[in-house]
Amino acid sequence: MKLLYTINSPYARKVRIVAAEKHIEVTLEEVVLSAPDCPVKQYNPLGKVPVLVLSDGESLYDSRVIVAYLDNRTPLAHLIPQEQNAKMKVRRCEALADGICDAAVATMLEQRKSAEKQDDAFIERQWNKVLSGLRALDDDLGKNEGIGKSHWCVNGTFSLADIAVGCMLGYLNLRFSNVINLAAEYPNLERLQLALLKRPSFKDSMPVA
Repeated sequence: MKLLYTINSPYARKVRIVAAEKHIEVTLEEVVLSAPDCPVKQYNPLGKVPVLVLSDGESLYDSRVIVAYLDNRTPLAHLIPQEQNAKMKVRRCEALADGICDAAVATMLEQRKSAEKQDDAFIERQWNKVLSGLRALDDDLGKNEGIGKSHWCVNGTFSLADIAVGCMLGYLNLRFSNVINLAAEYPNLERLQLALLKRPSFKDSMPVA
């Protein structure tokens, strides 16, 4: 299997970490989406990463589809719980983390435009999604710790929820560390991030400034 990815995509990082945590061998191929010879469109009509190219030439795209496929390849240490209620909580957490990433990426792209072309109302709407999502995640983690559970997002067990949230936090640290202070504003998320950064899968996939 081969993963087409860009180094700072939080969605591709999520896939890389799942593969590492599951001990699944995946060949990594870093791509430049703007390059004329970028292979991504051969495998994903949307031209987005990550794309997992299977041994038979078939391809999977969208990180949520890919991580579900990888998690089911081996029965060892499922990152998506088999029990339905826990699975729902993990996938909901993943959806929220990915949604925060979507809003953060939209904010960054709009801010990269020249000042006269930027839509301030659009930026405010997207940024409010980021802040609202962070507050919800931080509050949920606080409830976990308050009743004696571990710092993990769902049921005191490391899962895809933690991976998705960690990748989102890594992206925000990369792009918006000047306006978000996790330790001061979202201490529960900061504790989660510090725990995740002790794992080799997170250390080995850090975004590059």
